[in-house]
Amino acid sequence: MDPGEMKLPVLRSAICLPLSASLLCLAQASPAPGDGFALAESAAGGQLDVLIDGRTAARYMFGFDTSTPERTNETYKPYLHVFDAAGGQPVTKGPGGQFPHHRGIFLGWNRISVNGRNYDRWHMQDGAQVHREFTETTADTAGAVITSRIDWQGRGDEGPVLSETRTMRFSRGPAPAYLMVDIESTVTAVAGDTELGGDPEHAGLQFRPANEVDATATRYLFPRKDANPHRDLDYDWVGQSFTVGDRTTRVIYLNHPDNPRDTRFSAYRDYGRFGGFFRAKLAKDESLTLRVRFLISEDAMPPAGWIQEQHNTFTGKTLPVPETSEREPG
Repeated sequence: MDPGEMKLPVLRSAICLPLSASLLCLAQASPAPGDGFALAESAAGGQLDVLIDGRTAARYMFGFDTSTPERTNETYKPYLHVFDAAGGQPVTKGPGGQFPHHRGIFLGWNRISVNGRNYDRWHMQDGAQVHREFTETTADTAGAVITSRIDWQGRGDEGPVLSETRTMRFSRGPAPAYLMVDIESTVTAVAGDTELGGDPEHAGLQFRPANEVDATATRYLFPRKDANPHRDLDYDWVGQSFTVGDRTTRVIYLNHPDNPRDTRFSAYRDYGRFGGFFRAKLAKDESLTLRVRFLISEDAMPPAGWIQEQHNTFTGKTLPVPETSEREPG
């Protein structure tokens, strides 16, 4: 089977469509409830949906369209939308709104230094992150996997400064979470010796709630007594509660110990963008791999013991339940 071909749990009749230089085979009918996971391209194109029992759980936005300045701004970086438990609408943000470059689950650095030249692939100034192909798209009763190869452009005709392989694994979350998303991103310095830097506000692997978030209701939970995210380093996990309309969503961000150390977390904004600012220096052709797990729920914030159990499962560690502190934004 071609590495870009997708296997569906129930393949009734299928149609194969070219998606950015890879072959994606899609079922013409949505799976019936109980069929588990499936993948489907949306009618709009450039969007790959993850379905659980026929409901949309997530949507990978990979299209790149330079036909107009507006479309370029809308499509200059791939990102992942997360949907509510009913599959009705995203709980994450797309283009436009407050800070238009914040989108779903996304990765970027506002200061990428290569051979003395600086590039901003957070605000996407003078370049884009361009999906090139899918190297894996699979789904079955237990879960789904999407792997996207992405070129981080230089300026003009320079070619890419980074090559990224981004793997997204989806499964049902352990209760009370309704969804678990594992992000594994490997970025390679293809243009020369490279420094990935910036600051916690404008770099890293981050989660952005929908633009309509109620800024007065956002809360953060930290695995430390008297936590101060402006100062602290290397949280094992961070929890967030945010409210959009009449729905409150809880997101647990599990940080893998193999990720770079001395990492600060931006987890204090009322509009809810939060995540780790991972820094690295890479020699030419050297790679950095980041691993983060997201647990999404709509019930009350899970207790610290449950969160730590999930972190131990993710990392293979047996760390004790920490003291915690809840903070309002600021």
